[in-house]
Amino acid sequence: MSSSTSPARLLPRLVIAVVLAAGSAIPAHAQIAWTNYTTGSGLGDDIVYGVYAAGSTIYGATFGGGLSVSTNSGANWTTYTTGSGLGDDFVYGVYAAGTTIYAATDNGLSVSTNSGANWSTYITGTGRDRAVYGVYAAGSTIYAATNGGGLRVSNDNGTNWLAYTTGSGLGSNGLYGVYAAGSTIYVATLGGLSVSNDSGANWSNYTSADGLGADVVYGVYANASAIYAATGGGLSVSTDSGANWTNYTSADGLGADVVNSVYAFGSTIYAATDGGLSISTDSGTNWTNYTSADGLGSDSVWGVYGDAGAIYAATNGGLSIAAVPEPSTYCMALAGIACGGYSMFRRRTRT
Repeated sequence: MSSSTSPARLLPRLVIAVVLAAGSAIPAHAQIAWTNYTTGSGLGDDIVYGVYAAGSTIYGATFGGGLSVSTNSGANWTTYTTGSGLGDDFVYGVYAAGTTIYAATDNGLSVSTNSGANWSTYITGTGRDRAVYGVYAAGSTIYAATNGGGLRVSNDNGTNWLAYTTGSGLGSNGLYGVYAAGSTIYVATLGGLSVSNDSGANWSNYTSADGLGADVVYGVYANASAIYAATGGGLSVSTDSGANWTNYTSADGLGADVVNSVYAFGSTIYAATDGGLSISTDSGTNWTNYTSADGLGSDSVWGVYGDAGAIYAATNGGLSIAAVPEPSTYCMALAGIACGGYSMFRRRTRT
């Protein structure tokens, strides 16, 4: 599918955002040289919704082309589709931990525990509820954000599932992303940002009435008392656990008002937007935006991931990868990892 073609099926705004070490400098545009991978390079489709990387292994979630994986830093690609055991060829998000891969597809959550050799697909609902737009996992707990069936959570690696919906307190049953830290769960929904501090027993929902840029939330990340919500009307940030919000838009330097997802660490924020990859190293005061003019495959960036040596941008025109000029500045002390990045996967809606 051409990157200039608007998908006929639901176009989830699958995005990931990555943050690097506090105070790290973002190189000037000219210092970042992007290499763009497309179907000509071996990807399943030119439209890439999400990306994750671990060492020399890269995972790309594509629109209709399955899950593309390279184990040699992009030199060669293997693509997994329904023929390989995936629930659907439309993959909206991907996450990996060791040899376990989680793929959010249009027909359920597909999981491989042996690096893609075999797949098990969990159907979380019926009809459009079967579509999973976001996935996150921690240990034996898996979180699946579904199109209309709310949040599905398994605490035993997929054997059993719990369902959280508007009846439980979510803002909507249509979810775009999920993240969790300890007993706190953050869910990006069509009707606000839903947060539970007690593993889903109770929920608080934040909307534009509370200061969010829009009621539609495409992605979320949190760090201590700071919450970052990627919305249809900007990037909303709260530094006091949701009591107050500051909203950043294109008027502040973002590539576009539609922010697909966000991740933050220290004072640095990476945000995937409809108008490029936006980066702030001073907690949102100033932004640098990277677009196709800088070498990205497209101005529409659905996902981004970073590690000690590279930045990976999932775009509407391929998977763009750039070497980090000064790897040491991209090191992050997070969860005992001395150097590296972290990613979240989010999506949006069909057009």
